[in-house]
Amino acid sequence: MRTIALVGAGGKMGCRITNNLKQGPDKVHYLEVSPAGIGRLEKCGVTVTTQTEALPGADVVILAVPDVAIEAVSREVIPQLKAGALVMLLDPAAPLDGKVAKRDDLGYFIAHPCHPSVFNWEPTEKAFRDFYGGISAKQAAVCALMSGAEKFYDIGLELTRSIYAPVSTIHRVTLEQMAMLEPALVETLAQSCIEVVKEGYDRIIAQGVPQAAARDFVLGHLRIQIAVLFGEVNGTFSDAAYKISARARPVIFREGWQRIFEMDDIREQVRDITNSTKPAA
Repeated sequence: MRTIALVGAGGKMGCRITNNLKQGPDKVHYLEVSPAGIGRLEKCGVTVTTQTEALPGADVVILAVPDVAIEAVSREVIPQLKAGALVMLLDPAAPLDGKVAKRDDLGYFIAHPCHPSVFNWEPTEKAFRDFYGGISAKQAAVCALMSGAEKFYDIGLELTRSIYAPVSTIHRVTLEQMAMLEPALVETLAQSCIEVVKEGYDRIIAQGVPQAAARDFVLGHLRIQIAVLFGEVNGTFSDAAYKISARARPVIFREGWQRIFEMDDIREQVRDITNSTKPAA
């Protein structure tokens, strides 16, 4: 039986992983220090374990803690692990920024969920509304072997299918490619664009457009726009839509915005993520 230590088991992602791991065959130690997290674990029906009990014998340690805490937590946890253990991380930011304590006799693996696609078909309302994944909706995941022998990738792959279940597809990428995906593509670019769309939605409601009409209109158009641009349908936009988009791009986007996908800029992005200073309001 494999032994897993889940650090941060009572956090947002930790509880999702906890609910999946407790159904599997592995022996799992659940580590949590915050009173709120411990309370959530009690509701999950599991008992918190101490580091002394959990870490020395762990075959795998999963660090389900916030990016800003990875450096301190890994410096505390990594020295207690046995040689040949696997360290599993859930995000590329801290590893790319050099915030993870390293040992040459350990394996390091990163797995991040893609979350259920906007074009997922799910047979039940519960699965359809599992927007984050890890409960009942199918999702893909991206995985990277940061360091260590290939056997560590195989172990990490198996665990990825467990902690993010149900998993439809696994995509193997490098650490740098994972950082291009997140934060650069989905947070720096996509989230920022959608936040601006939401600001526009709020603005026209304030100007008197009925909220229900605005919501139905923008969400319906977003769906078909995504479907056209990502090849889900064999269609195009109207000539008028292309004309107005061409007019809008230089107004909305600064020239050279594509630099967010250059590795120097991505390293600055992850540095902002791992820095404990809160962003300005």
